[in-house]
Amino acid sequence: MSDQNSEATTTETQISERPRVVCCIGDTHGYITKLQNLWSNLQSHIDPHDFQAALIIFLGDYCDRGPHTRHVIDFLISLRSSYPNQTHVFLSGNHDFAFAAFLGVLPKPLDGSHFSEGWREYEDNEEREGWYRGDGNEDMHLQGRRWSGNIKEKINVAKGTEYKGSIYDAGPTFESYDVPHGSSDLVKAVPDEHKKFLADLVWVHEENDVCVETENGITHCKLIAVHAGLERDKNVEEQLKFLRSRDTRVPKVEALSGRKNVWDIPKELSEDPIIVVSGHHGKLHVEGLRLIIDEGGGLEKNPVAAIVLPSKKIVRDTDILAK
Repeated sequence: MSDQNSEATTTETQISERPRVVCCIGDTHGYITKLQNLWSNLQSHIDPHDFQAALIIFLGDYCDRGPHTRHVIDFLISLRSSYPNQTHVFLSGNHDFAFAAFLGVLPKPLDGSHFSEGWREYEDNEEREGWYRGDGNEDMHLQGRRWSGNIKEKINVAKGTEYKGSIYDAGPTFESYDVPHGSSDLVKAVPDEHKKFLADLVWVHEENDVCVETENGITHCKLIAVHAGLERDKNVEEQLKFLRSRDTRVPKVEALSGRKNVWDIPKELSEDPIIVVSGHHGKLHVEGLRLIIDEGGGLEKNPVAAIVLPSKKIVRDTDILAK
């Protein structure tokens, strides 16, 4: 074998032996320029061979707040043809779930119940949140009615921001499809490929052999990716079974929309090397194997971030990287 062929074989072997790169990308919330800049920065930061073969996990919340939901979804749909050797995982966030609910593309409850049965638990909030009462509301999932409603309060006191139409800040999503907020015309305006994208979003992704750098060196872990997190005090396997099945009988899916109760890794997972990665919380929090990647929070002034494994390097859309 020639020296040149030997060197090429050695290089290919080294590449194949390197841990697979995994990129977990935080909530985009309709900011197409931020997403494009972040993607470009990931390409610049990661070795080209590794990037082409990477596992890319989007952590959900592609819509609302920012002005370009339609363009964001177009970009995400295009990735599979533009980067055919990558693996792309698209998690559902609570905002995407609610968008899908309004469009009528959520899977039906496994027990055959009606979505309207889930309204009762939260009906005391209907007037304040201004739930949608237009065409198609008769058996719409609760979150679809909240998403497309018209909230009476103008200021979100907890965040210090102005509501954009509904409690979900869905107004900009309607506008990105050239439809007034709260109009049933959105169902016709959203292209079929966008409806399919939203209908196919997974609630959880499990990956069995992900490498991560720890104080003890490279560790091989299972990775569980879910938009908000796993509930701390509930049986993990039961939660995962529920999430895999995408059972829409419940009016609120805690793993997609919870807060304090899904922040930590459940106790029963703490003894094993298991990464739990989420977005949703409007914070960047990397503590051990609990990764929360949502530095943007849907706010215009904040960056959109990603974490790259195994290095745990944080990459942002605002980074200025050497070419």
